[in-house]
Amino acid sequence: MPSDLRPARFDIKLLSVRYIAGPNVWTVEYHPIIEALVDIGALEDFPSDTLPGLPERLEAWLPGLIEHRCSVGERGGFLQRLHRGTWPAHIMEHVTLELQSMAGFEGGFGRAREISRRGVYKVAVSVQHESVGRRAMAAARDLVLAAIHDEPFDVAAVVEELRDMADALCLGPSTSHIVAAAKARRIPFMRLNSGNLVQIGHGAAQRRIWTAETDGTSAIAEGISRDKQLTRQLLSACGVSVPRGRQVDSPEDAWEAAEDLGVPVVVKPLDGNHGRGVFTNLSTREEVVAAYAVAINEGSGVLVERFIDGLEHRLLVVGDRLVAAARGDIASVTGDGRSTLLELIESQLNSDPRRGNGEDQPLNRVRLDSAARIEIAHQGYAAGDAVPAAGVEVVIQRNGNVAIDCTAAVNPAVAAQACLAARIVGLDIAGIDIVSADIGRPFAETGGAIVEVNAGPGLLMHIKPAEGTPQPVGSAIIGHLFPEGATGRIPLVGVSGSHGTALTAQLIARILSLHPWRTGLVCGAPTDTAGIVTPSRREPVFEQGRKVLMNPAVQAAVIETPMRELLDEGTCYDVCSVGVVTGLDTAQTFPDRDMETPEQLHTILRTQVDVVPKWGVAVLNAEDEIVASMAELSEGEVIYFSRDALHPTVAAHLAAGGRAVVLADDELQLRHGTTRETLCDTSDLPGGCPDTPGCRAHLAAVATAWALDFNCERIRAAVLHPLTV
Repeated sequence: MPSDLRPARFDIKLLSVRYIAGPNVWTVEYHPIIEALVDIGALEDFPSDTLPGLPERLEAWLPGLIEHRCSVGERGGFLQRLHRGTWPAHIMEHVTLELQSMAGFEGGFGRAREISRRGVYKVAVSVQHESVGRRAMAAARDLVLAAIHDEPFDVAAVVEELRDMADALCLGPSTSHIVAAAKARRIPFMRLNSGNLVQIGHGAAQRRIWTAETDGTSAIAEGISRDKQLTRQLLSACGVSVPRGRQVDSPEDAWEAAEDLGVPVVVKPLDGNHGRGVFTNLSTREEVVAAYAVAINEGSGVLVERFIDGLEHRLLVVGDRLVAAARGDIASVTGDGRSTLLELIESQLNSDPRRGNGEDQPLNRVRLDSAARIEIAHQGYAAGDAVPAAGVEVVIQRNGNVAIDCTAAVNPAVAAQACLAARIVGLDIAGIDIVSADIGRPFAETGGAIVEVNAGPGLLMHIKPAEGTPQPVGSAIIGHLFPEGATGRIPLVGVSGSHGTALTAQLIARILSLHPWRTGLVCGAPTDTAGIVTPSRREPVFEQGRKVLMNPAVQAAVIETPMRELLDEGTCYDVCSVGVVTGLDTAQTFPDRDMETPEQLHTILRTQVDVVPKWGVAVLNAEDEIVASMAELSEGEVIYFSRDALHPTVAAHLAAGGRAVVLADDELQLRHGTTRETLCDTSDLPGGCPDTPGCRAHLAAVATAWALDFNCERIRAAVLHPLTV
């Protein structure tokens, strides 16, 4: 279109935005995704190289686009496409991904594809949270239009908004680190609430975490750890080095305890946390009384302990093993003769980018709180407006700065004491607080001691230390929950296709329930069979499947996902032990989703095969040419089923050493290469085979049981009895 015929103003419309949570027609690796239907209108005639200044504005606003390789396959590939000419829907794909990247989400998947309507595209991008993805997509549309029209756009404000959404909606850094370790081991997970409660594993194989607490963390142990006096008594009774001390019930009693113990002392809440209300190195009555007044408001009581000179350390114990350690440092400032203490704290301490109030920053901001005021008073400064002389160092804070990795330096005897302390309290995961002048020497040489045992310890200091090497604490926790060889998985069968899927799923569930496994079943037909768990059918298939996989009583699962649900929701699981495809009816199309051709329908149904891993099995209908061709997509083994033992696909598969379930000589046979085994006569099958509609369902069910290593006796026992419905 000539430039003088351009519209006065272009527009881009988001016709629909759909969230697809599971593996889907776009990708089985980078799920979930946002799929948008985008109408670029008149811009269909104006690729990016015809819109003056568009590439340059996008590069200036989003410099990270240089890292997008796109189809070119090299750094800067997308920018090459941008300068050569590409369309706004494709640009929106990359802008959505880049906005998410700038907000802290690493990597991602994206695609933009034309549909049959001119100027309308499907744009799909991977997301970590639905709301964040939807907002990023909408912002990408606005940004692209602003770049086209040479109008201002506040990229920083959008990125900050996305970051705020992510902080509020996404998992915290400690939980995310543990989940990432589960993903690295291919252990499935599900988020169970809007916070940090996560199920790792499926059904009866699951474990649960809540940040650094697990379903094995005892409530009794938590209660003990919160009571610092009880903890100290139990540790001392078992020979663990702890500071002398006792609980006090008044300011006067606190000072009496301090005199009995010998100053300096520590005053802290009996059951506080996060270091709030903790005062160290107190030597005078005034200091102890002032500290008591603060500490009593932070807990249900106050504890006075003998002060131990040394540095704070946090040792992380997981499953009776030390996995990480961090050391604290004293926070101090150096006077310049002009600045007040408050000004020095801001310029020398809080200006450090590692300090902040966010969960992803290893050091907290330093405040001149009541503990810090006592500390500076020791050094002769009455308040924060005091001005230290040039070169004079002033200690502000002795605790709360534990973020320097020292894992490799921990003395074995100290590590053993930390592990013993966790065992005494009863915690499977514990943060052991230690004060010692040198963590590399035994307590007997340094006078060090364990001062606290904490349940649900923070992991950030080990994941992202201010100094030193990050420690793989997430992997340690996953290794504790799932020892070597444990997968967190139960036998899971996925069933899809255009016909016979409900009956196939029911038959498979019956076989599994007679294993005997307590089997969860999701299918489109009613089922009332002993040993089979079925959720409400009023919910979407995805939600039904999730509920089955959340149920700790379920030992195996069979989930029928019709083609419409594959298209709209994806599968509710990442991979399945067996993926069954019953057949494809090319007359059953989805015109509302622009999925009508056999090739497009194949794209939908192949998802069921794409989720079969190397250790899994795809069970395919050999009589359906399109379905049979999906064998090449399966990473795992393929078992064909057919009513015709001489079918060319079956014959070729058997000749190559494969397996198939077929009808031959009035028998249902299991064939493996040149070997064969008769399961039963066809006349013995319920409903009569091979002419009834349920024949393929029986063959597929038998093939599935065989894939799961059931022997003929077990399969026969289930197949030769009518299904209860």
